[in-house]
Parts: sequence; C-alpha cells; structure tokens
Amino acid sequence: MPPTPGLFPTFFLSGFECSTFHWKRQGRRNLVAETQHDRSFEEDYGIMRRLGIAVVREGIPWPLVERDGGFDFTQLDPMIDAMNRCQLMPIWDLCHYGYPDDLDPLSGEFTERFARYCRAAAEYVRGRTAGPLCFTPINEITFFSFCGGEWGWVAPYLKGRDHRMALRVALCRAAIPGVHAIREVDPGARMVNVDPLVYVVPPEGRPDLADEARHETFEDTFVAWDILAGRQHPELGGSPEVLDIVGVNCYSFGQMEYREEGPHQALGPRDERIRPLADLLAIAWERYGRPIVIAETSGLGEGRPAWLRDVMEESMAAMARGVDVHGICLFPGVDMPDWRKGTWLHNGICDLVSEGDCLRRVPYAPYVDELRRWQELLNRVTVLDEDPFNDPVDLEEVRAAARRLQPRPDRDWS
Repeated sequence: MPPTPGLFPTFFLSGFECSTFHWKRQGRRNLVAETQHDRSFEEDYGIMRRLGIAVVREGIPWPLVERDGGFDFTQLDPMIDAMNRCQLMPIWDLCHYGYPDDLDPLSGEFTERFARYCRAAAEYVRGRTAGPLCFTPINEITFFSFCGGEWGWVAPYLKGRDHRMALRVALCRAAIPGVHAIREVDPGARMVNVDPLVYVVPPEGRPDLADEARHETFEDTFVAWDILAGRQHPELGGSPEVLDIVGVNCYSFGQMEYREEGPHQALGPRDERIRPLADLLAIAWERYGRPIVIAETSGLGEGRPAWLRDVMEESMAAMARGVDVHGICLFPGVDMPDWRKGTWLHNGICDLVSEGDCLRRVPYAPYVDELRRWQELLNRVTVLDEDPFNDPVDLEEVRAAARRLQPRPDRDWS
C-alpha cells in the first residue's frame, strides 16, 4: 500500500493541563502554575522528547495575555524556545475555560474580542515553532457549558439546562469567527475541536429514562461539533472545514448512568452496559467523516497501564474497520490536581512529588512501559530523532498493525 501521511510527526501526543477558569467564586485558578509547568516546561518537554512524543497540547492563557485592549504574548517566548530545542510541535489551546474578567460569554462583545485574540495569537506564534499551525479555539465547549452553564462550577456561574444550551451556542458563535480569524493569518492552520465522547444509559429499573439517556448520547453530545460543522445553526457559519479535526476525549467516567439532576454517575469498570470505545469512535467518524484524534485520555493511579492498553486495543479495532484515527494524546504529561479537592489525581505520564517548594517529575514506569510496548507494536519511534518533522506518521503502517493485531472491541474499561 502507498504511504498515507498522517496529520502529525508522531502517533502519540501529550499535553499539559492549562485551565485558567474562575472556580466556585473563589477567584481565578491557573493550573499551569499549580503544576509548576510554568517553571518546569524545559524539563517537561525534554521528557516528551525522550518518550518519542513530538506533539504537545499547550495553552495560551487568554485572561493573562489580554491587557488594556491589546495583547502581550511575550510570556510564551521561553516556552517556545524550549519547544524548539526539544523539537516539539504545539497544539495551542486558546480558551481552556478561562476568559477575561470583564467579558460575558453570552455577549456579542465576547465573540468580537475572541476573534481579535485568535488573530493576534496566530500572528504571534506563526513561524516560531516547528510543524503546521494547529489550534483548539475553545476547549470542550460541551463540558464548559455544563460546568459554567448548568452546574455553576466555573464562571459565568449559570445554572439550569436552558443556560447550558445558551452558553454552548454562544461559545460556538465565538469559536467559528475565531477559526476564520486564524485562517486569515494562515490559511493552512488546522483546528482540533475537542469535546468528550460519552455514552449514557438509564438507571437500572428506570426504563422511563431510556429516551433521555439516548438523547444525551446520540444528540446532545454532538451539538457543539454539529454547529461547528454547519449541521445545526447554519446561520453561525459553521462548515466541515471549521470543524476540521474531531478531538475526542475518552475517560472511564465518560460512560455514565443518567441522572435527572446534577452530573451523571460514572459506570463501574465492568458494568455490562458499557459500550466499546471502538463503537463510539465509529459513530463520530460516520457522523462527520473528518480526521479523529483522541485528544485526551488517561487512567488513574495504578490503572494507567491497563487503561492505555484498553484504549489502544479499541483504537486499533476502530482503525481496522476504517475509522480515520490520526493520534492518541496521553493527557496530561504531568500530574494535575483534582479541581475540587486539590489532591493529585495520579493520571499523568509523570507523577508530581513535593520536594520543598518544588514538584519533582517522576515518570510512572508501568505507564511508560506500556507506551513503549505499543510504540514497538506499531513500529513507532521511541525517542525523537534529529528531525522529527521530516516525515509525518505513515497511517498505512499503523492500519497494517491494527489488521495484524486483530483486536476485538470489548466492554472492559478497567
């Protein structure tokens, strides 16, 4: 088979938690600072290079770079220099739940200022890093709408289903001109539009909630992507080119039992109602026909290696049936705190260990070993060479490995 170039120089990606939301009316959080990625980025990027990962999701903190009607992106310069030394390609997150204090995301001003910010960010980073320009304009529009529009966890602290629906449409209304503004700077820029891929079932003994659970899975999950693709609210200007790359987030808590109030209840790892991830990937692929990236995935604690094995087997099964998967992002690269409790989640490639005022990076060896095993099975690099960008991933090689391995989808999300 002739080579089929993938989107990225490596099949495995990673990234760093970069939320800048206002949390529970307690003030602004900065997860880049809380994980000390702001002072350990050179070490963090070096770890990625040694793991054979050439692509990282990285944030530009909109509320911290917009100042007095203008923008100051110079805080990115040391990170960009370090990326270039380690030969990494960024996928820039432009709005990771955080926006300037004086903005209302439901307002027209939000849309206008977001587009202006997107254009300025693209102008600043263009030509400064390796690889094509790649952005996530607004991260997890659907989840953001739940957090800020229905549950009241983060700004704008709205509550109720109607507010969630309105916030989701408003975020899409801003994201679409943001994409156009970026492409006025670089017409070839790519977008990874990220949202959770979920599956919701009715509670046992409540068949009366089956329609609601099905709607949550097969309709509500896809509304933001549908708007970006122009399938819903076409007056907002969405199109397949705006949607571009479908970034699906896959976590165990994405398979849930429906609740009429508040967040749904995550299913246990061996619940018979779990749907194989390969099936869910196929649903997204059949709906949009756009390239797919698993934009975030990770297990917790000692379950990280088993989780990676499950996700890889399911992804290979999806690719073997024709789903156009271009990469798997092991997220985060270093641990992150539970937003509510503040305790470490132990979900990163590296754990964080306190040593005085510093957080030492400690790779979780069993997780790394499982990554290495898959790199070898797929004939992927394990350490970046002198020029990781001279050849993109040959997806035909990965597909051939998927056919050779013949993985079978299953319900084991351990």
